[in-house]
Formats: sequence, structure tokens, C-alpha cells
Amino acid sequence: MGRGRSAGYDDQREMILARAGELFANRGYAATSMNQVAEACGLSKATLYHYYRDKYALLVQLAEGHVQRLHALVAEVEGEALAPEPRLRRLIQRFVAEYADAQHAHRVLTEDVKFLEPEDARRVLGLEREVVAGMARAVVAVRPDLDGEQMPKPLTMLLFGMINWMFTWMRPDGGLSHEAMAPIVADLFLGGLPAVKPPI
Repeated sequence: MGRGRSAGYDDQREMILARAGELFANRGYAATSMNQVAEACGLSKATLYHYYRDKYALLVQLAEGHVQRLHALVAEVEGEALAPEPRLRRLIQRFVAEYADAQHAHRVLTEDVKFLEPEDARRVLGLEREVVAGMARAVVAVRPDLDGEQMPKPLTMLLFGMINWMFTWMRPDGGLSHEAMAPIVADLFLGGLPAVKPPI
């Protein structure tokens, strides 16, 4: 009988993934070595290879894992069967909350996806397209008169533009939290500047 995994195996993998994500986000995937990942994790390189076969495996897991969580998030909100505007607001709130805890993975997805091999890129980008389609469905549900070939995707990408790049300027110790920003994003998208209310 083979030896089973230790109780902390999954926790250790997550810790390694988080440290690698931070390094990739700050240094870039190409400029980060497995030696640097091992050092950041306080592990030997041999131990690191026990959990991930190489740096590329870390990249795939970071990018695909992040998109899978977003994909699941869309499915969960759609399953709540909310009315159109509450559904869109809920999606925005869930995305902003997810990004608050996944800023490094999101940066890796946006900046290092170009290093994925074709098969992996197709899989990750296919999931990403489904995420965008889910948000587009929510946008169209609010404004069904805009449904058609031209408007849903540009509107959806404008919304993602507000959400996706918050990690570039928001700071953990800043005056506004991600929780406070979510309704501001929703108000701005749904009603324009006059609709924005400062958080209480």
C-alpha cells in the first residue's frame, strides 16, 4: 500500500501557490526562479518539487484556479435566481470580494497568461470567455433593449475594466475597502456619476 498524503499536504500546496503568485505578480513569471519560490516558502528546492513539478505547473494552477473560482462564482449567483438589477449588483459584489483576496493571482492571469502553452491557454481562456458571457447575461437582463451583436460585450468589458484594475491602485490600508467599493462600482455602472453615493 502506498503512503498517503500528510494532513497538511493541501495547506502546504496552497501556501506555495500563494508565495509563487506574489513573486510572479511582483517580479513577473519569466524573472522568477524555483529557487526564489523555495526561498520565499522557507523550503528546500527538493521539497518544493514534491508539491509542484516545475514553475510552469505553478503558473497553470494560479491562472486556471483563479478563473475556475470566477466561473463558479457566476454559476452560484445565477443559481440564486435574483431579479435583474440585484443579480448584477450581486455579481459585482462577489467579483470585487474575490479580487480583494486574489490580487496576485489576478495579476498573473492578466499579465502572464501569454506564457501558457496552447492547450492550457485554450482551456483557461475558454473559461474566461464563459465568465465574461455570464456577466454579459446579467447586463442584458437589466437592459434587454440593448441585446444584440454590438452592445453586450463592450458594456461588459467596460464593467470589468472598473473591477479588474482596482488592484493596481487600491491599497489594503486605504480609505475605502473592497467591500465599500462594490456598491460604488454598481451605482456608477447602473446610474452614472449622479447615482454614486459615498459609503456610510
